[in-house]
Amino acid sequence: MRLPAGFSDATEALACLPGVGERTATRFGFFLLERPDATKAIAEALATMHQRVGTCGQCYNLADAEVSDGLCEICADTSRFDARTLCVVETVPHLLAIERTDIFKGTYHVLHGVLSPIKGVGPDDLHLPSLIARVQRDEITEVIVATDADVEGEATAAYIREILLPLGASVTRIATGVPMGSDLEYLDGTTVARALMGRKPQAT
Repeated sequence: MRLPAGFSDATEALACLPGVGERTATRFGFFLLERPDATKAIAEALATMHQRVGTCGQCYNLADAEVSDGLCEICADTSRFDARTLCVVETVPHLLAIERTDIFKGTYHVLHGVLSPIKGVGPDDLHLPSLIARVQRDEITEVIVATDADVEGEATAAYIREILLPLGASVTRIATGVPMGSDLEYLDGTTVARALMGRKPQAT
């Protein structure tokens, strides 16, 4: 049986979302078809998302585009008492995973990727020059490298150590409580917390 083109087009669009296959997209489609109010609310929110959400001018976290200073909620929070400790993460979901532990009170720097020669991603494609500038400007005393424990994450961590050590900052790596090849976004809070608390200087 062929479903109407309007329905098929909608489910094909939904199926492009991470973790959403054809069957799940079809289930979503039927739900939305029966809930025009929900469909309208979702469509309006998605239509304005790119206009309302920006990038923090300091750490590259998500920020409210309507805020005049251009800072995210974390960078604008003057109550964070460990301002000289900086945690470097690959993505915003990784930042959120660490924030959920509620034990880190420093600031962040989001690379928005990792070094990957195979994919053509080099140092100039990440927010590494601004990381160097922040370490110098803000007199950062410790940089925690919290990239994933896979080949690309380890290579990125080694590169960060190489460029930051001459600046006098201590460069540490999250502990091996994070399993090799894992993704921070999907780890439980206890594992991430133990990894942060058990961090150690990065090996040469």
